[in-house]
Parts: sequence; structure tokens; C-alpha cells
Amino acid sequence: MSHTPHESPYDSFGDGVDAVGAERDIADVPAVEVINTVAVHLLSAGAVKLGLADSPDTQTDLDEARKLITALAGLVTAAAPEIGDAHARALRDGLRTLQLAFREASPIADPVGKGPGEKYTGPVN
Repeated sequence: MSHTPHESPYDSFGDGVDAVGAERDIADVPAVEVINTVAVHLLSAGAVKLGLADSPDTQTDLDEARKLITALAGLVTAAAPEIGDAHARALRDGLRTLQLAFREASPIADPVGKGPGEKYTGPVN
């Protein structure tokens, strides 16, 4: 088995990424950064699915947005005591913004406390 100079024998991704090196890199990342990164991805994906991005006609999907917002609410609620108030406050603000945007975008209003993520956050008005 031969490898080009930029490939690793541990290239399990098939794209030049060294799986062993990637594992070592993630080991150096503090948990709060991993949690924040995942939360930002959920926030961004939720915004896109709510039609708040470049192509709302083709990207809006409220069912998908509901799932993403609920996952974000669970993550933020569970992680808040671990990541500290400053990080949690920013994530809660983003979450609340998405929850309100969902309420505005939805043609059928959810009952109070039954909107996306509200089982974790409580009612959002």
C-alpha cells in the first residue's frame, strides 16, 4: 500500500484528513467550545429552515426547524449549568429568537408551552 506524501496511512475519511490527528485535535478542545460550536450549528440550521437565509422559497421547512430548535433547547438547558452564565445567556437569547421566529413563521399557532423546545424552556412569548 503506497501513500502520497500528503496522505496518512490512517486516512479513514478518504479525503486526506488524518483520523488519528483529528482525534488528538478534538482532545485539546475544551468542552464549552464543543458545546458552543454544536449550538451555533443548530442555531444556524434552524434559522435556515425558518427561511431566514438567502433562499427562503427553497430552504424553509418548519418541521425540520422544529426538530432543530427542540434539540437546541435540550442542549442549552442541559449544558447551562456546566458552561457558565455568560455562554448560556448568549445561547438562550439565540434560542428564544428562533422560537419567536418559528411562532411568527408558522401558519398554525402552537398552544402556549407546546412550541418547539418549550418543554425544556417553558413558554416563550
